[in-house]
Amino acid sequence: MVAGYRDLLRTPGVARIIAAQLTARFPNGMTSLAVLLHIEYVTGSYGSAGLVLAAMSIGQAIAGPVTSRWMGLWGMRKVLTVTLTICAMAIATLALVEMVLPAYMALGFFAGLSTPPVQSAVRTIYPKMVTSKQLTPLFSLDASLQEIIWILAPVVITLVATQVGTVPALMLIVVILVGGGAWFILSPEVGRVRIPRSRRAIGKVLTKPPVLLATIVGFLLIGACAAVEAGVVATFDHGGLEAGLVLALFSVGSLGGGLAFGHIPIGPWAMARRLAIVTVGLALTIVSLNVWWLGGTLVLAGIGIAPALAVLFAMTSASVKFSDTAEAFGWVGTGQLIGAAAGSAIAGFLIDDIGPTGAYVAATAFAAVGLIVAIVFVRGFPDLRNRDASPIPDTEPVQTVL
Repeated sequence: MVAGYRDLLRTPGVARIIAAQLTARFPNGMTSLAVLLHIEYVTGSYGSAGLVLAAMSIGQAIAGPVTSRWMGLWGMRKVLTVTLTICAMAIATLALVEMVLPAYMALGFFAGLSTPPVQSAVRTIYPKMVTSKQLTPLFSLDASLQEIIWILAPVVITLVATQVGTVPALMLIVVILVGGGAWFILSPEVGRVRIPRSRRAIGKVLTKPPVLLATIVGFLLIGACAAVEAGVVATFDHGGLEAGLVLALFSVGSLGGGLAFGHIPIGPWAMARRLAIVTVGLALTIVSLNVWWLGGTLVLAGIGIAPALAVLFAMTSASVKFSDTAEAFGWVGTGQLIGAAAGSAIAGFLIDDIGPTGAYVAATAFAAVGLIVAIVFVRGFPDLRNRDASPIPDTEPVQTVL
């Protein structure tokens, strides 16, 4: 298994593009929590912070498939550069300028609207970099390493926000956003692969059951993770060290699960089995808010997260034409980003209402609904045990710049 990943990383350009895109997307795992902490600090209300996150999620919902589709029209580098610039300016203004709540909501909306479509870009590039047999393991490896974003990034931003301040935390996000984004945009692979213009109407790709299911399940899974993060911060009363350690254990479970089970063949029931692990682990967190209990239960829950994400990526890629992959991953990415914002927002309101336990109840509910979706609609999940996850070829040649 380790040798397989080693060989994959030795493929020209793979290690570089993975590192670049993870760095560029690292702020995605930090922004919701940083905004939650900053607005709560400024206004004294988790509910107000939830409204700002809701505005951000609306912007992300609009942007995801639209900006991803634009990459086939104007090119990856142009779209990524423009969105990156606007997003960085919006977050910096939110951090440095004190204003009324509606103004914070407007900035949150523009920050969400301009979220760079890095995930859609890299998921479209992957099939052009490796052989068909390597693609599913690459998605598995990427899903495992992605946990650095969704799980480890909140540890970093929580420590900075609680120990240094929420303004420095938001400015750190801007620095990483610009630096990582520039690294990814300037990567040779981003300029080498060109996405053909899709001939289908926008949103048509969602008529494919695997894409729709991947979008819905991604929303629920990342929503659960975001609710956990908000709950951990509230549980330890912004006490950095304990919160950071517990979230790190969540990360360890997910990374371990992804690397250990990434090569298991993906059948129709794969998603349900993996979400069952997540749901059981999160349900156990409700029993006690003891630091050791939370750490242990979140390790268990984490084991299913990266493997579930690997299923999402593989089923999406295998279900659409190459010209539609960017938009398809745009919808999936939008589901995940909205899930992060929605999970934090809902958890914030429940924390205000019934205390930190409310966040874990929200997380369990998100995961449980995802499990129910995976069971009820199991026929919509493709069987990839005897096929690769490459996109369906277009009927016309795809131009590649040599």
